[in-house]
Amino acid sequence: MSVLKLKPSCKDYLWGGRRLIDEYGKAYDGDVLAETWELSCHPDGPSRIVNGAYAGKTLQEYIDMEGREVLGTHCRRFRDFPILTKFIDARDNLSIQVHPDNRYALKNEGQYGKTEMWYVMDAGKEAFLYYGFKREIGLEEFAERIEQDTLLEVLNAVPVQKGDVLFIESGTIHAIGKDILIAEIQQNSNVTYRVYDYGRVGKDGKKRDLHIEKALAVTNRVPIIKDKSSYPHIADCDYFTVDKLNLDGNVMKRMEGNVSDASFASILMLDGEGTIESGGETVNYRKGDSFFIPAGSGPYTVEGSCDALITTIRAKAAPVRIGVDIGGTDTRIGLLDIHQKLLACESMKTDIRRPAETIIQEIGEKTLGLLEKQGIAMDQCVSAGVSVPGTVDRKKGVVRYSNNIRWKDVDIVRQLSAYLPIPIRIANDADCAVLGEATAGAGREYQDVVMVTLGMGVGGGVFLDGELFAGKNIGGSELGHMVIVEDGELCTCGRHGCLEAYVSSTGLKRDALRISGKEMTPEEVFAQAAAGDEKLKELIDLYARRLGTGLVNIVNIFRPQLVLLGGELSEQAGTLLPGLRRMMKESCFGGEDSECPDIEIAALGNEAGVIGAASLI
Repeated sequence: MSVLKLKPSCKDYLWGGRRLIDEYGKAYDGDVLAETWELSCHPDGPSRIVNGAYAGKTLQEYIDMEGREVLGTHCRRFRDFPILTKFIDARDNLSIQVHPDNRYALKNEGQYGKTEMWYVMDAGKEAFLYYGFKREIGLEEFAERIEQDTLLEVLNAVPVQKGDVLFIESGTIHAIGKDILIAEIQQNSNVTYRVYDYGRVGKDGKKRDLHIEKALAVTNRVPIIKDKSSYPHIADCDYFTVDKLNLDGNVMKRMEGNVSDASFASILMLDGEGTIESGGETVNYRKGDSFFIPAGSGPYTVEGSCDALITTIRAKAAPVRIGVDIGGTDTRIGLLDIHQKLLACESMKTDIRRPAETIIQEIGEKTLGLLEKQGIAMDQCVSAGVSVPGTVDRKKGVVRYSNNIRWKDVDIVRQLSAYLPIPIRIANDADCAVLGEATAGAGREYQDVVMVTLGMGVGGGVFLDGELFAGKNIGGSELGHMVIVEDGELCTCGRHGCLEAYVSSTGLKRDALRISGKEMTPEEVFAQAAAGDEKLKELIDLYARRLGTGLVNIVNIFRPQLVLLGGELSEQAGTLLPGLRRMMKESCFGGEDSECPDIEIAALGNEAGVIGAASLI
């Protein structure tokens, strides 16, 4: 069957009535029917299939037997079936309650939190419900009012009538009032924290449990502003998208839809009667019926007269992260999606002659401009990361010292926060480069990566056990400042004989000048050596041995799976890699009997810093 008709699970909560039995024909023997769980895979109340080959099976059993493909590709991000749909008949007031978000619920209850929406199917003349607070209240006042039974005085009472829709995000205090009939679509969860219950007692003669401590922890205590951003849907969020179908049986008596591979469709009939056809099969419907159409079923039609809610699952609204890579010459600003894809990127001249405050201001303004140009709202951005050359205090968000951009004790996070009101983190540029390569570049298949950048200086970043290794103190992994020649050349750090003093482009140009008597670029040095200049060939051989010595030291310390070379001198890979690989096998501890790491060239180029910075959070 392409259209599965469902039988609900019934709940007889004490506040319920009989309308679902008397008016909607629900098969139930009890006197009170408060809720029917129409589309449910929740163990507390599963719905069952009543037609076709799976008649008598629960919806979850059907999914288990057919495979999760029937849910659609948009549901892959959910561990469990994503939604639960209900009819609710409130003869009396429901308790004042709140639902936790996913993080809190998964940690404390072992299941997801609950965001939900209500569609008012019917309501008495004086009917109202509670929806958030009238005004912002403090935590202490919230607790006192619960204890003193005065909470209702600060709750927002909302009169309702047939056709009203309310979206109740997790953390919103709420309650359905008496004499209201509701269709509810929610996350697949049964977690509710009861705050106030009018002093009622349950079937056991005891007052029902309250969950004060948990409610205090999860409740949003500011007034809720009704949002109309769901248009053209009546509700739309990462968990469900709900559309209203109305066929009057006269002018509008037929609707054609399509169920793609992306999502199943749930159809909840609020009123009317007619037929649903899909895949050459036809099923009758009437008021109160619930149907499940598996993903990939293709075209379907609804005919007759009806009011119905059609629920599907859309792609998650991907958060956007901002990456900023500050260099001595240029600064790059990028926007990344959840898949580490660079959505847009823009460059600006750093111009280090300007004060740090002016540079940061331009970064902030350029970032806001890039967002506006791409049509991305600030509230879609979840974080920003900044790559900075030099020594940084990651915890405090301060650039302690950077010779490249001439900064000292610059509180970049505080200053940039004036433009970007989101979490901001900073890190050394080499750390960001290795993080970028490890998450989206040449190292994405590895858990342990070391990257050495060969430019004006020598930077280094370490990625171990799937995380950036930056130590506990300020600074990063200063791999370029290991001594490889005792009492050797003076390094920019003030010591003698550092790796940077020999294998940076600065060191190579210095040595070439001594040999040739003329200034040369690294490209010219390598080219003339390849063309037969014996002295320069000897220099390149010496350069490779010194670089190899540094890499062997690094491998013996960190034992990575992969060593990456980045920076301008990595462009000479054809000349350098064969000798470096040979030296690695010969000189690393354990030699060929050990797990010698691969050596490759970084793949992302100047995008590595932007991507890595955006990945800091």
